[in-house]
Amino acid sequence: MKAIHRTVCTPLICSFKRVWLAVLAIVAIHFTAFSQDIHFSQFDQAPFNLNPALTGNFDGQYRFIGNQRSQWRSVTEPYRTTGLAVDGKNVGAQQVHGGISLFHDQAGDSRLRNTIIQLSAAKEFALNADKSTVLVPGISLGITSMRIDYSALQYDNQWNGLSYDPLLDPGESFARSSRAYFNLNAGAIVQRKWEGGRKLTAGLAFFNLSSPRQSFFDDGYVRLDPRINLHATWIEPINAQWQVWPSMLVMTQGKYREWDLGGTAHYIISPKPYLFRAIYAGMYYRTRDAGFVVAGVRFDEWNVGLSYDINTSGLRPASAGRGGFELSVIYIMAPKPTSGPIRKVCPDYI
Repeated sequence: MKAIHRTVCTPLICSFKRVWLAVLAIVAIHFTAFSQDIHFSQFDQAPFNLNPALTGNFDGQYRFIGNQRSQWRSVTEPYRTTGLAVDGKNVGAQQVHGGISLFHDQAGDSRLRNTIIQLSAAKEFALNADKSTVLVPGISLGITSMRIDYSALQYDNQWNGLSYDPLLDPGESFARSSRAYFNLNAGAIVQRKWEGGRKLTAGLAFFNLSSPRQSFFDDGYVRLDPRINLHATWIEPINAQWQVWPSMLVMTQGKYREWDLGGTAHYIISPKPYLFRAIYAGMYYRTRDAGFVVAGVRFDEWNVGLSYDINTSGLRPASAGRGGFELSVIYIMAPKPTSGPIRKVCPDYI
């Protein structure tokens, strides 16, 4: 099935230590290696799939995100996953961050497809006077459409004794070829900034809280397990030109788990806001599945990243170590000026 590439496959904070010890204890209960939800290696470039509390978590007014992943081309029909999203900061009178995302993936010979549309919202609360520490809860509500193409499959009954005959009746009957369901996700992040550019972002998210039915048969026993994400990213400036960004992600879903650990190094060419320019590269390891390398460039409002998975799991003999290629593109629109002199743009002939 399609699970091959799905490796997952604070009350208000008075004490960081107590909170994170409790969180780690909860996650440890669920540990045991892989899962079912849509997955991106560049998890920090797909915030809507990581934590709904990351809605609006950027410097700017609007953010547009695109993700594309393709893998297992050397093993079977390529598995393709696409993500599109847009979000904005301080939308409406309540200053709530809001966004919408669309994910679509297709897997295997049966062209099993998932299409997910989600609306998300998050609200920022300052935990101290200078707003250097904030708590951001978030929620998302979505609908998923699943579809499978049985005609693309081959069956034993279509063997005529000499060869495969697609015109023969396969002798199989199925209750349905599609299903749709609603889903609910929630999460929270804590973000702390220090002088000198140091920054910590850590979060906990719960997906599939409604445990929806996902069987193509009319039974209620096959339900989508809740997914728990625990993630953290640290930004450490080395000097005016260099920064390192270590990060980690722990995901659990049912009896499966994933742990991603690694980081990137960023060489800064221009530090100016909205004219920020840098190149970056790094490596990550995903437990018992793959390692992957990532490289990218940040140019003004754009952030483009490329990554490639190198398979290390039991599928390596068939995959020859080749895993998945992934592209991420993010565009951030700067906010409109709210002060300063009014300037009129005149035509050249005046």
